[in-house]
Amino acid sequence: MNFPEVEEWVRANLPAPPARVLEIGAGEGELARSLRTSGYDTTAIDPKSEVADVKAIALVDLPQQGDRFDAALAVVSLHHVDPLEASIERLAAALAPGAPLLVDEFDAVQLDERAAAWWLEQRRARGDEDPETPEELGPKMQARVHSIELIVRVLTRWFEIGPLERGTYLYRWRLDESLRPVEEDLVARGELPLTGVRFVARRI
Repeated sequence: MNFPEVEEWVRANLPAPPARVLEIGAGEGELARSLRTSGYDTTAIDPKSEVADVKAIALVDLPQQGDRFDAALAVVSLHHVDPLEASIERLAAALAPGAPLLVDEFDAVQLDERAAAWWLEQRRARGDEDPETPEELGPKMQARVHSIELIVRVLTRWFEIGPLERGTYLYRWRLDESLRPVEEDLVARGELPLTGVRFVARRI
């Protein structure tokens, strides 16, 4: 699902069209298609893709090309990339010097019992039954995905990392846009942690 505030952030940080953009973990390709309509030369990849305009390849297997990409973006995808270091090395080779890498991520370390309980409650309200308890969900996710600390550490070899911007994320995780203001209000009141993080890294 393509969330409006995510696309707004992406567009604010991309070079102007017709820049060549690589989207990593593009899913169904909604964001890539939207960028193409604005004149971006966008290549979308996702190893699990079954969509015609998203190439079903992993980042580590990205073919060598003559021209390097002017930018890349990874929206909630780097935490699943494996092998991480070899994949980031391949990404670095595919980007022109100074090219931005836009990273939008889920920070699973911040998924405490409060956040897990709220998320599970919203899922149940929609008729979905998840087997985990609030006590189990955080540790399970932390064991399944790369941490932000690890992602940043690996990127640092090839990229200059910009400031990490914290924000909401839970409403985007198998929920929907209508819960964004609810989550933002709970965060403002100190009742939920910030589980999202964004930053721009530039190819050295």
